Amino acid sequence: MIFYLKRHELNVTKYNTCIQQSVNTRIYAYSWYLDVVADCWDVLVLNDYEAVMPLPWRKKVFLKYIYPPAWTQQLGVFSKLEIETSLLKEFIAKIPKKFVKVTVQFNSGNEVDFLPVTKLENYVLELKKSTEELTNKFNTNRKRVLSKGIKLGYKIDKSVAASEFLKFYQLEHSYSVTPNNMSVLKKIITTLDNNVNIWGIRKEHKLIAGLVWLKDDNRLTYLLPEATHFAKKQGLPTLLIFELINDYSESNLILDFEGSMLPGVSNFYKSFGALKEAYSYVSFFKIWNSII
Repeated sequence: MIFYLKRHELNVTKYNTCIQQSVNTRIYAYSWYLDVVADCWDVLVLNDYEAVMPLPWRKKVFLKYIYPPAWTQQLGVFSKLEIETSLLKEFIAKIPKKFVKVTVQFNSGNEVDFLPVTKLENYVLELKKSTEELTNKFNTNRKRVLSKGIKLGYKIDKSVAASEFLKFYQLEHSYSVTPNNMSVLKKIITTLDNNVNIWGIRKEHKLIAGLVWLKDDNRLTYLLPEATHFAKKQGLPTLLIFELINDYSESNLILDFEGSMLPGVSNFYKSFGALKEAYSYVSFFKIWNSII
């Protein structure tokens, strides 16, 4: 049976264990992460936490709706066993009627083709092989850029302060970010959780490239890169990614680039030998437990 539990009713240990052991686990679904990024969130739970579906929600005027929080690419249903279509339908049917609209970016392990869906692209790279084998899968241009970056001799600072990165990001970011999303970002990178990492490269002690990445037991998530025009010309974003690959090669981890629908960005990720992984964006109004 599927139960609806409010956040304060949740058995956090059982919930996080379910996320950790899921075949389609994502760091975004852990309780600590949702506590940071979501305005509010509740959960649908199958039996004794055999499968779960977190429900981030917020309220506008008197209407409650489920939404994808900032800095959270994929949620949906998580389970230790392969998720059947019938189970997905059961979970969606159990979303309470009080949520008038439901918008979810379902993880790649959820096939929701029974609903109108928009397919989005992610790119992932398995890190099981050696650094040399992984680097050999880079395309010709990426190898050239990496070689240039290495020869320049830049050092990577693996303990950049959150405050320094935030100032750098706000200064260099080329498009506007809402105050709410900036506030959420600040909460993520200032959390005491050791799953959050901030790396950077400096020129004359000044940050010119930075990367926020997340680590759990299964994935390295390439959450937020930023670089000056000069740093991009020097190939420093490539150097940061290579360092991640080098540090975690010959492991069972996956480097999750978080993908992009922008051709230039997706081609950049593919140039590292990353493979495309589709996930689903679904949005519908829920009236009397029906989908329209």
